Amino acid sequence: METVVFALLNGLIYGLLLFMLSSGLTLIFSMMGVLNFAHASFYMLGAYFAFTLGQHTGFWFALFLAPICVGAAGACVERWGLRKVHARGHVAELLFTFGLAYVIEELVKIIWGKFAVAYEIPPELNFSLFKLFGSQYPAYRIFMLVVSIAMLAGLWYLLKRTRIGLIIQASLTHPNMVAHLGHNVPRIFMLVFAAGCALAGLAGVIGGNYLVTEPSMAFSIGPIVFVVVVVGGMGSLEGAFIASLLIGFLQTFAISIDSSFAEIFSFAGLSADGDVGRITIASLAPMLPFILLVLMLMLRPRGLMGEREF
Repeated sequence: METVVFALLNGLIYGLLLFMLSSGLTLIFSMMGVLNFAHASFYMLGAYFAFTLGQHTGFWFALFLAPICVGAAGACVERWGLRKVHARGHVAELLFTFGLAYVIEELVKIIWGKFAVAYEIPPELNFSLFKLFGSQYPAYRIFMLVVSIAMLAGLWYLLKRTRIGLIIQASLTHPNMVAHLGHNVPRIFMLVFAAGCALAGLAGVIGGNYLVTEPSMAFSIGPIVFVVVVVGGMGSLEGAFIASLLIGFLQTFAISIDSSFAEIFSFAGLSADGDVGRITIASLAPMLPFILLVLMLMLRPRGLMGEREF
């Protein structure tokens, strides 16, 4: 019971962190049709910006300033880079964002160094909030949960209940009509791209000190974010939310299960002396999202709630 409860809590928090990352990517793709390979790099920038700003302003100011800085960087990328490449098709966009990811990584290494920085949990949140089954549960994880839920609620309200959300959704389906009504559609696209990058930056602010802030952090979590988007369905925020939680629970439950194949399949005569028998469920955890991706592309190419097939 203890293992199940902790796996549920940790899976929920990790899943919501994945959603914070994937929601921005989903928003960008649904609006612009751009599959941004550099999206996780903006997550990394959010962590590094928060680390630097936090040294001067403290964590709470950095929590608001860092995503704004990342969003501004995303707006510059769209305005002076991606917009010019967009006319040349999706292959050019993929190559542009792929190259941009490496450029950002190298810039991070030049500015902050090649090793992890000491981006730590703020002292105000670095304590145990409650005791569960005799174990202390950190307050910062609950803070991450609250921020993620607040972001989810704010994004849903913005897109579904405000005039800005109506204009954004109309720009997706009827861009020419929106332009004839007097709205600057390219500027809307730029702002959407900036907002998606800012969401990734926010995930970096609250996830960078929870995990680790280092130059390779984008490439370690980036592939999982794309798995979330594909499994949920390209362009579907609801699908991205479900897929994020599914992958979060899947990985955390796998890590919490320390059983080997020999123990699970002992009824079939599988011995722990063989290579297969010594494999543990926990060791397969990093592979599980990609197994889910392969199965989804085979059985349901448009994802859980998507409308476009691959």
